[in-house]
Amino acid sequence: MQDLQTPLKRRRLLAALACTPLALATGRPAFAQTRRLRVGVTLHPYYSYVANIVGNLAEVVPIIPAGFNPHAYEPRTEDIKRIGSLDVIVLNGVGHDDFAGRMIKASEKPDLKVIEANAQVPLLAAVGTGRGTSGKVVNPHTFLSVTASISQVNTIARELGKLDPANAAAYTANARAYAQKLRKLRADALGQLVKTPGADFRIATIHGAYDYLLREFGLEVAAVVEPAHGIEPSPAQLKGTIDQIRSLDVKVIFSEMDFPSAYVDTIRRETGVRLYALTHISHGPYTAEKFEQEIAKNLATVVRAIQESA
Repeated sequence: MQDLQTPLKRRRLLAALACTPLALATGRPAFAQTRRLRVGVTLHPYYSYVANIVGNLAEVVPIIPAGFNPHAYEPRTEDIKRIGSLDVIVLNGVGHDDFAGRMIKASEKPDLKVIEANAQVPLLAAVGTGRGTSGKVVNPHTFLSVTASISQVNTIARELGKLDPANAAAYTANARAYAQKLRKLRADALGQLVKTPGADFRIATIHGAYDYLLREFGLEVAAVVEPAHGIEPSPAQLKGTIDQIRSLDVKVIFSEMDFPSAYVDTIRRETGVRLYALTHISHGPYTAEKFEQEIAKNLATVVRAIQESA
């Protein structure tokens, strides 16, 4: 009787294994079989990137509530707890969300999978606190450029696909469609300048965040007002900047829309430069559409500045 039962048990075992998900054989995470991936993000642009990549196939979780300035944010207990519910987190990783590293270490998941969005992005040097993997001071505001944003979207989609192979093809397709929308925004903006004389005027910015965006238009920043993002210049530094703007014959200065500074009016009054406000895309609610809506505003603002100066 035992001889008859043994083959039967083997067949049942083989049948059970055949119905088991391929996670054991492929290394696919078990969570992908039973529930949606929970993807953490630190900044508004990354919420939009990930939301457009995953659609309804995964959940996007901001680790800090809307309304906090990421440059001044200090980790809170409830936000650290939120990290414990994540499967992976997407980071800027080059200086704009340094607080996230401390939060992960203090969380229930100190070994949480991290996606470095800027892994393939050429970084610009900048005065500030952002540091790349080489230790050099870099400009962390890559998300203010359409070109750099598309590179980050592709990196995020590829890495999410590795974690969730069943949805990898969908992530790739969604990333391509989103990148196409972003490219069209940039192409439409540049198309408006076809009949505009070359932009040979000099510009200044309140801080160095907008270099990535302005280079899309072939513009170079001649002067930066703040010694570091969020740090207002001293009276002596402000006077030095005003003198520099005058000596360089700067015609346009770009300020920050969501965090206006009182000294900007002083600069405008003393130098007569044209003032245009750009959004840092770090204010307000998290939405899938936020990045493309606000980057479109920034592109339109730069176009207007070039046209009016010409």
